[in-house]
Amino acid sequence: MKPSQQSQPPGENPEPDLEQEIEEVERSLLSLRERYEQLKRDRQQKAQLQQRQEQLKRHKSQTPEIKAELRQIKQQLEMLEINLESQLFSWRSLKKPFWQAVRFGGMGVIIGWILKSYAG
Repeated sequence: MKPSQQSQPPGENPEPDLEQEIEEVERSLLSLRERYEQLKRDRQQKAQLQQRQEQLKRHKSQTPEIKAELRQIKQQLEMLEINLESQLFSWRSLKKPFWQAVRFGGMGVIIGWILKSYAG
């Protein structure tokens, strides 16, 4: 028997919990790394599209093909903006403020009912 196992009560093994926590951290890190890479790609693509858009706008003759390409670039830029904003904003970041609003709003309603019952 190992010395570290002697001090613990029988049947308790913290290693599976630790392994699960490590796996969770690794998954989170991998997810963060993927989001960061996507963010870099989107920013690079946005810069390229903006550069192409400026080139087309400077073109003297606005042919239907150029106008169509400008519309397509504008749509792609809008999609990239949404992707970039959504990567900075997540619903998980609203979890704490949401529950605080529910808790304090609920308390306000309860206090209001109590005050109304005493006043009425």
